[in-house]
Amino acid sequence: MNIGEVGARTGLPTKTIRYYEDIGLVRPGRDSNGYRAFGESECHKLAFVARARALGFSIQDCRTLLALYEDDGRASADVKRVALEQLEQIDRKLSELQSMRDTLSGLVKACAGDNRPDCPILNDLAAP
Repeated sequence: MNIGEVGARTGLPTKTIRYYEDIGLVRPGRDSNGYRAFGESECHKLAFVARARALGFSIQDCRTLLALYEDDGRASADVKRVALEQLEQIDRKLSELQSMRDTLSGLVKACAGDNRPDCPILNDLAAP
């Protein structure tokens, strides 16, 4: 199948598919005319990577997960370790976002939102 068909099946833009090929995540064959020829295996790998990226895994994590997926002798503990590291990163980001939300919420509440020029939001942003 061609790159457009793979894109339609995986939901990935063709530019992303080309990038994943450039960095070696997939290696499609080539037709006699030089066009990429994706098989079911490459399509499945791309869908796998798309799902992993949607869960926030890095490209390197995707490489690791793909290698583990293709290794019949893998230990599920190795897969779990990668997933736990990602879960910890998500938890850290959620904590940071909650802190940002709390700060911004306090600033919004402190601002009168009227016609006066004094604004606690701007004062806080301008503070050293």
